[in-house]
Amino acid sequence: MDLDFTKLNGLIPAVVQDNKTNIVLMVGFMNEEALKKTQQEGLVTFFSRTKNRLWTKGEESGNVLQVVEIIPDCDSDTVLIKAIPTGPVCHTGNDTCFNEFNKINQSVNFLSELQDLIDDRKKNLPEGSYTTKLFNKGINKIAQKVGEEAVEVVIEAKDNNDELFLNETADLLYHLIVLLSQKNLRIENVIEVLKGRHK
Repeated sequence: MDLDFTKLNGLIPAVVQDNKTNIVLMVGFMNEEALKKTQQEGLVTFFSRTKNRLWTKGEESGNVLQVVEIIPDCDSDTVLIKAIPTGPVCHTGNDTCFNEFNKINQSVNFLSELQDLIDDRKKNLPEGSYTTKLFNKGINKIAQKVGEEAVEVVIEAKDNNDELFLNETADLLYHLIVLLSQKNLRIENVIEVLKGRHK
């Protein structure tokens, strides 16, 4: 990783983002030594301008930041560090240094995880998997299955059995994600369309 440390007298900004929630946790500065230690040890280490030394986040509190990925920006003078926090990040006890809650709706996030699994099935086509069978049948059959499930949702919506209605809705959502995957699209693409309409 070739970074430019010359613009800020040997330092570069390091933006730390939660790898799961994508929420920005904090911003610090690194010199070359701090970056090297971060890469070698897998824990985010900064150069503290107030202490004038290397400082590993959480060295006193135990709330370290475990590195997942380090990404340079387009000018190679800033890095984005995707990390997993082991506790509150801010010295005030807050989740982030920007006083934000570092939480996501796990139920909504599950849809992304589900599509990750479906995408993997599409790539590897493991034997015995229902999803593999769908991909092997091709887009016409997958689309037909989405239509069938949609009809079943409509039928169950007219009755008073919430359990059956929710099960049919889950089937529809699953098959819709399979169809998205077949078309090399993601559920996040649909979410972005909905967010655009909301604005």
